[in-house]
Amino acid sequence: MKITKFPQSCLLIETNNKRILIDPGNLKYKDEYFNIWKKADIILITHKHQDHCNNEILEKLNNNITIYSSNEVQEANRNLNIKLVKENDIINLDNIKIEVVKAIHGYQPLLKGAGEVHENIGYIIDDGKTRLYTTSDTICFKNDYKADILCVPVTGHGLTMSAFEASLYAKEVGAILTIPVHMDNPIFPPNFEYIKEMFEKYDVEYEILENGESIEVD
Repeated sequence: MKITKFPQSCLLIETNNKRILIDPGNLKYKDEYFNIWKKADIILITHKHQDHCNNEILEKLNNNITIYSSNEVQEANRNLNIKLVKENDIINLDNIKIEVVKAIHGYQPLLKGAGEVHENIGYIIDDGKTRLYTTSDTICFKNDYKADILCVPVTGHGLTMSAFEASLYAKEVGAILTIPVHMDNPIFPPNFEYIKEMFEKYDVEYEILENGESIEVD
């Protein structure tokens, strides 16, 4: 499984000859991404915020790429043709199973009104050898999800887990590798020293990827 990170929470997962693009947003978007993203086989979107759903670019991508997301994302992006999914659904992509799982977007007053997220989902991608779980922007919550790789936000600010919760969550999930995401918004900057301190304190193996950087996991 090959994982390539793009700005904020965008990931390209390449496995079993398929390309799965997750949360292609507008934050720090570069034109050079377009030719990479348009080769995706499917696109998974977790929630309606534009740093996870770049409406303008998604409209220009190949119409043969199926976009999966929630009803709230479809309502916010009526120009896009979205295949609706919800928690506990299964997406089958040849021999890859994608589980649609629960996510709880945090709230703080800056989101009041149109910015509030009422439908939020994560995805667990299982290629038969490796399970990758991308959580979406979520606070910590009790569940029984298991994965080898955890892609999780760590910036806190009431919207997502901080590095403290994320490190504990990684242990609960059983991840052998944790990839922090959602660190590109200057309004909610990451504290890299705190991330390092927490992950090392709780003995979590992690890798901070630069935008455009890839890692391969057997």
